[in-house]
Order: sequence, then structure tokens, then C-alpha cells
Amino acid sequence: MKIAITGKGGTGKTTISALFGYLFSKEGKEVFFVDADPDGNLGLTLGFSQEELSKIKPISEMKELIAERTELTDTGYFKLNPRVDDIPEKFSLKKDNLRFLVLGTLKKGGSGCYCPENAFLKALLRNLLVDREEIVILDMPAGIEHLTRGTAESVDLLLIVVEPTIKSIQTTERILTLASQLKIRNVKIVINKVVDEKDVNFVKENIKHASEIIGSISFNSELQFAEKLNQPVYITAKKTLEEVLSIKKNLTGF
Repeated sequence: MKIAITGKGGTGKTTISALFGYLFSKEGKEVFFVDADPDGNLGLTLGFSQEELSKIKPISEMKELIAERTELTDTGYFKLNPRVDDIPEKFSLKKDNLRFLVLGTLKKGGSGCYCPENAFLKALLRNLLVDREEIVILDMPAGIEHLTRGTAESVDLLLIVVEPTIKSIQTTERILTLASQLKIRNVKIVINKVVDEKDVNFVKENIKHASEIIGSISFNSELQFAEKLNQPVYITAKKTLEEVLSIKKNLTGF
């Protein structure tokens, strides 16, 4: 099972990523968390300490490794399909049957920009989404640029997290357009930070794809204490965990 979770920054997608993965791990499944958000804090949300997290760095910043694996030459030539099968275990943190890997940011340039770093990251994503058996939870930035046509086709679910604001709804619509272009088969929407039914109705009335909404999650002040207590959100925010479990049960095959 491969799940990519995205949405506007601040909507709570990282929290939902952590809770979804935890629920799979409780079923005895191996779960690989991949933080692809440049502003992400998935490691802290999962309860890894600052000391543990200081020992890893984004894969995209490992210049020597990337140059070696892509066989980068002085003239700028490099392999488009470098070996990456050993990278997930070698550069991830492990806790019980959870693994955590920081992917890093794709380089941006002119249209069609391609470079060793991007080639390496896309090869790594293909390995995680296509070649591996574990559950993969991909915490995305506010978009799905990391996904190519080949990897997008291997995503079993693209879950978009939206909060009851017009800006968040606009971001959701842009992601839905990208998902359609990449032919992602299964796209669903979760409304987060809901205070009352008015918030749910606001999103449904203002979004073009209301039929894809599969549930909502209440605003929960307990979430802010998880980091202060250095505890995973699945321990601190039991109510939110129950709501995510309910959404998971609504997804056929999940």
C-alpha cells in the first residue's frame, strides 16, 4: 500500500501522515515514512528526538553519494537510473516497525530542468513506491511535483488534507488538477481542523470535488502538546487517532 498525503502548508497533513502510518503498524505491517516536505517535521511528529534527527540529513543534500551513484562526469553527464535499493535502510531512522527517511527538495530551474539530484530522488521514489513491499506513507509538500507519471501510477491513494479556508480549497483544486494530469487513480479529500458542522459545509459548498470528501477531523488542542512532551501524536492525541481510524475504515482495501 502506497499513500501520498498532501495539502496546503499548515493543514495538518504531517499529523495525519503519522497517524495513518501508525494505524498500519498496529496491524503488524512494516511502514516506511518519507518526508518530502522541505518545511516538514514528520520526524518530530513521530516522536523521534532532536538528537536522533540531527544524525540524518535530506537525501537531496548528499552530494558525494549522488555524484557517485549517478556517475556524474566533469562534462555534466550522469546516469538517469542510479542504484538506490540500499538507500532506504542505510539512511533512515527505525523505531519498532516504523522507518523514517527525509527525501529533500527537488531542484527547480527552467522548464524541463533535470539534474543528478532530481534523477536520484526520482529513482529513490520509484524504488519505494514500485519495488518495495512495505506500506509507504509519503508526506508531500503543497503539490505532487516529486511524483512522475511512472511513480504516480503506483500510488494507491492520494489523500488531500484541506482546512475550512478559501486558500486551502484553492490549493486542493490545484493538486486535483495535477493528479488528473498524472492519472492518479484514487484521490480523496479529508477536511481537518473542523470546529463545527459549519466548517464541513463551508468546504463542501466551495470545492468543486465535494464528492471526493471521505471524512473530517476535529480541531484538537492536544496536538500542540505532542512536541512539548516529545511524544508521538498517536500517543498524545487519542481523539484524532480515533477519527483517522474511522476514515481509514471508510477506504475500501485499507
